[in-house]
Amino acid sequence: MRSKKVRVGIVGVGNCASSLVQGLTYYREAASNEPPPGLMSVAVGGYRIDDIEIASAFDIAKSKVGKDVAEAIYARPNNTYRFAEVAKIGVPVRRGPTLDGLGKYLRDEIEESEDPDCDVAEALRQSQTDIVVCYLPVGSQKATEFYAEQTLKAGCAFVNCIPVFIASRPEWRQRFERQKLPLIGDDIKSQVGATIVHRVLTNLFRERGVRLDRTYQLNFGGNTDFRNMLERERLESKKISKTQSVMSQLDAPLDAENVHVGPSDFVPWLTDRKFCHIRMEGTTFGGLPLNAEVKLEVWDSPNSAGVVIDAVRCAKLALDRGLGGALIGPSSYFMKSPPEQFTDAEARDRVLKFISDGDGARPRRLS
Repeated sequence: MRSKKVRVGIVGVGNCASSLVQGLTYYREAASNEPPPGLMSVAVGGYRIDDIEIASAFDIAKSKVGKDVAEAIYARPNNTYRFAEVAKIGVPVRRGPTLDGLGKYLRDEIEESEDPDCDVAEALRQSQTDIVVCYLPVGSQKATEFYAEQTLKAGCAFVNCIPVFIASRPEWRQRFERQKLPLIGDDIKSQVGATIVHRVLTNLFRERGVRLDRTYQLNFGGNTDFRNMLERERLESKKISKTQSVMSQLDAPLDAENVHVGPSDFVPWLTDRKFCHIRMEGTTFGGLPLNAEVKLEVWDSPNSAGVVIDAVRCAKLALDRGLGGALIGPSSYFMKSPPEQFTDAEARDRVLKFISDGDGARPRRLS
C-alpha cells in the first residue's frame, strides 16, 4: 500500500539535495491561493509541498555518511545558499558504493567514508521510499546505472537529474515499463537556467523566421559540479545533453562547428553561483544580420530544486495510477534530454494534461 505522502530517496547529498531539502522547509506553509515566488506549482494532483518527505539518502563522503540529512546538507564541500534552517528529520545518510562517482578533481575535496556499503535496495524498501532522485556527479555512468538497478529491485520510481542517459534509452524505459514503475529523465532543466533560456530564444528565432547561423553558451561557476567537469572525459555527456536540448528546437540542427553549448571553467570564489553567456548570430529579412547576447547569473542548485519538487510529485501521481516507463510529458518539460523533445510550451501543456487526467505521459510516436 503506497503512502499518501511523497517519500523521496536522495542519491548524492550535495548542493542540489541541500536546496531541495531546504525548500521543503521554506515552502511548507505555501498556500494555493497565494503562489510564492520560486515554486512552479503549489499543488500537483493534490500533493502539496508538506506532503513530500525525505525517506532515505545515500552518499560516500565521510563528512555526510551517518549524519542526519538535515545536518549533512550543510557539510563541506556543499556551498550553496543557506536560506532555511532544517530541523533534524531522523533519516541518516547511508554509505553507497563509490564506483565511478568520484572524479579525480573531487578526490582532493572529498574524503570517502570508511563505513561499509549498505544494501541500497533493502534500505529503499525498509524506508518505504517511493521515488529515488539521482543527484550523482556528472560522468557517474556506472553509479547511476547501479542506482537505477536498485530502484527497480526496490519497486520505486526514478527521477534522473544528471546527464547519464537512462530515460532516453529504450532498454531502460522498457525495464521500468515492465515493472510499472515511473521514470523521469534525463538531466534536470532549471527553472530559468542557461539551457531553458537558450532553448526559448532558439525557438523564438525559428518561429519568427530568423535563421540561426551560429551560437554558443558558456557557463562557469564555483561548485563541485564545475570542479568535477574540469575532467573533460566526465563532461562529454553534459555537453551532449545541453547541445541536443537547444538544437532540438530547430527544424535542422546546426553543423557542429557552428554551435558550442557547455560548461567552460571553474571559479572557486563563485561558490554555487553560476554565470552564463549566450551569443546567437542569425540572418533575418533581406539577408541582414541579427545578433543577440544574454548574460545570466543564478544560484545554480536552488534554480533546479523547484523543478525537482514538481517532478517527484508527477512521479508519485504515476505510481498512484499504475503507470510505468518514461513519463514523456514530465520528462520533456523537466529535463534536458527526455525520450522525446517538444517546444517548452507543448511540454508544459503535456504536463498539465498529465496532472489533470494522466494523459500526456505517452510518446507521440512509438520508439
